[in-house]
Amino acid sequence: MSKFRIFIIWIVFAELLIILIGNGLYFQKNSSVSGKLYRVEAKRVIDGIEANNLTEKEILSLDLSEYETLIGISVFSESDKVKNEYLVEEINGKLYCIEYSVTRDISTFIYMNIALGLMVVVTVVVLIYVYNKIIKPFHSMSNLSYELAKGNLSTPVKEEKSRFFGRFMWGMDMLREKLEDNKTKELEFQKERKTLILSLSHDIKTPLSSIELYSKAMSEGVYDTPEKMNEALDVISKNVKEIKGYVDEIVKTSREDFLNLEVMPGEFYLSDIMKITKEYYKDKLSSIHTELKVDDCLECLISGDQNRMIEVIQNIMENAIKYGDGKWIHISVDEEEDCKLIHIENSGCSLKEEELPSIFDSFYRGTNTNNKKGSGLGLYICRNLMRKMDGDIYATVKPEAFCVTVVARKS
Repeated sequence: MSKFRIFIIWIVFAELLIILIGNGLYFQKNSSVSGKLYRVEAKRVIDGIEANNLTEKEILSLDLSEYETLIGISVFSESDKVKNEYLVEEINGKLYCIEYSVTRDISTFIYMNIALGLMVVVTVVVLIYVYNKIIKPFHSMSNLSYELAKGNLSTPVKEEKSRFFGRFMWGMDMLREKLEDNKTKELEFQKERKTLILSLSHDIKTPLSSIELYSKAMSEGVYDTPEKMNEALDVISKNVKEIKGYVDEIVKTSREDFLNLEVMPGEFYLSDIMKITKEYYKDKLSSIHTELKVDDCLECLISGDQNRMIEVIQNIMENAIKYGDGKWIHISVDEEEDCKLIHIENSGCSLKEEELPSIFDSFYRGTNTNNKKGSGLGLYICRNLMRKMDGDIYATVKPEAFCVTVVARKS
């Protein structure tokens, strides 16, 4: 902030210097013009006297009212005191004193300095306003992101009433609350997961010990009849099924809880989603020479979470960019009963049709990924979000194209 104060001082100093230079140039020009004028007029008078061969009496009685700067003519005497500015000229062999007055336009000078002074005042006021309303509040927020990055989420963000940063601070506080809430949920989830793992580990030990016991007995030939052998195998099979059930429960719980997919119920216009998507990807696809075509759609109110719907569309678009051949992407809209079908189709498809049922599973990556980076979660997240918004999503393989269809419920 000290640098900004120095900047203000330099701005004011520069403007004052401009005012001084302007005044100097004004006086110089004014003096130069006035000086030329009284000399020109004096020369005209002298030429007129000499041309008409006027006597001394006639010279002293000349009417000089037609001249702007000349006041009077008198015989020059070194002992006489002249009140006005004058010059001494020789006329017909005798020295005469020609008095003159140089008038300056003071009003122009005053107005000019008032305007320049107001300019300085306005500049200072604007800079002070910028300092108090923008620079100073921003300086107080400089450590905010650093504190959030360190994990200091418990301290509320100080309210900022400035209309420049009020919304920003409100958003940062919402981000802090969201991060704090996610941190709390993550800790609770970790606790529940550890509790579940410990519980299931304990439950698995019993059937596992039984399997181990029966397997050891079978290896040592304890069961000497087929009936006893079959009975032991039945017990082992039952315990295996029990362990498999525990494993399935672990897998199911992991799939359901590893992502926090919350949806806020609401309503939004489908045309807004199309507009946002087109604006977001227009420049990006243009830079990689991929043609983007977005069909017009009628105004329609959709039930769900607008931000989550944008997330779904963007996930599908990113897949289209990553796994398509880069020629074109086409977004169109159809209607089916009380739903809107949003088709996102891209050119180029090497995915096998038999893989379609699996591409919406978590961590599944198709044979068309070609070692491209990815987590296998994009379409899984899309399906879960759409189902939480009472919608759905599916994919189809077309000749030389791949299409993902989002089923959105109309409000």
